[in-house]
Amino acid sequence: MGLTREQLISDLDRLAAISPPIARTIERVGYPEPRIRPAGYETLLRTIVGQQVSVKAAASIWDKLSAAVGWIEDPLALSALSFDELRAAGLSRQKVAYSQSLASLVGDGALSLSELPEDDEEAIARLTAVKGIGRWSAEIYLLFAEGRRDIWPAGDLAVQVETGRIHDLAERPTAKQARELAEPWRPFRGAAAILMWYSYNTDVF
Repeated sequence: MGLTREQLISDLDRLAAISPPIARTIERVGYPEPRIRPAGYETLLRTIVGQQVSVKAAASIWDKLSAAVGWIEDPLALSALSFDELRAAGLSRQKVAYSQSLASLVGDGALSLSELPEDDEEAIARLTAVKGIGRWSAEIYLLFAEGRRDIWPAGDLAVQVETGRIHDLAERPTAKQARELAEPWRPFRGAAAILMWYSYNTDVF
């Protein structure tokens, strides 16, 4: 599971002690709530379903897909459905291919989500080998579902915006610049990312 509230507060307090921008942000918006998702196939499938659609649309498609599949937690149940059946459940052509790829890899044991490498970059590489799972999706999974404490999704828009803002930059930093700015925050960059999202969505200035 993701970082618990206790872990999140502890990691942020450690960061605040060494980073004035982090300390000022916590003082301004407070501590964020933890972001926790269950580890495993279903969470990754939800990630694919939710790509490039609204939260409401993703929920509607998920309900249709769950009804069509029956036992949504079982990748073999999705693999048993045809292309047309998955399309009828609301998946785009691309997402049908992505979901079938994921279900096949997990179903035949080629991808074991309970045995991902301990090294974060190796785990990201393993996840991004799945069609439809990019680096951002892999990072979000490792942070929210596995609670890996040093995950830093530098390509995320909100993370970039807030990282730039708390450092008083005139322009939003690039992913490379966001990674450089967060280097002093190792090995607790996961907590920093959660704080950036919280700050981005909090109207307190």
